[in-house]
Amino acid sequence: MKTVSTKQQQILGFIRRFLAEQDYPPSLRDIQEGCHISSTSVVDYNLKALERLGFIRRHPEISRGIVLNSDSTIPLSMTPVPIIGMIAAGSPIPVPTPDTWDVSAAAETINISRELTGDAEGIYALKVKGESMIDALINDGDIVLMQYTNTADNGDMVAAWLKAEKEATLKKVYIESDRVRLQPANRHMQPIYVSPDNLEIQGKVIGVIRKLS
Repeated sequence: MKTVSTKQQQILGFIRRFLAEQDYPPSLRDIQEGCHISSTSVVDYNLKALERLGFIRRHPEISRGIVLNSDSTIPLSMTPVPIIGMIAAGSPIPVPTPDTWDVSAAAETINISRELTGDAEGIYALKVKGESMIDALINDGDIVLMQYTNTADNGDMVAAWLKAEKEATLKKVYIESDRVRLQPANRHMQPIYVSPDNLEIQGKVIGVIRKLS
């Protein structure tokens, strides 16, 4: 019986979606960024495992040389994830109401395969507005999958709630000596600096569902 890890299932799912949207295979860098993996070497390790298991074939002389085999589809269970509002990937904007952060209040859901969520709890989704995270391949109209947490490590991409402004923004977070830097992934945009007591982390990004053009 073929056994694949959660990360390998996530990679397979990303490859299938990328092929469906682009009509050509993803590169290692595409997979790294799309699956939020630490390095291309980790991607390569998992692709080699998938190749040994017979799910994919790779052409070593071609940078986008991944081919899905006919038996590459893994039966996937689906789980409903609530879409609880909109978040700005740009300057902060108000979310519709504070209640939109309550998962139970969501009026809209999206079915997500467990290859993306694994056994994680506290999963919700947000629609993205703005273009400050485009260098992280998150565009206006995409949906980000979030795992609820009120803590984050430097470099994590988070939903940041600015208490005084009652606004939310999607940024990478960096804790500095006496302030927090909310960093866009767009070289044309400047970071936002806030005091720690004005910031609440509402969750961190674990996946992206891309809007089809």
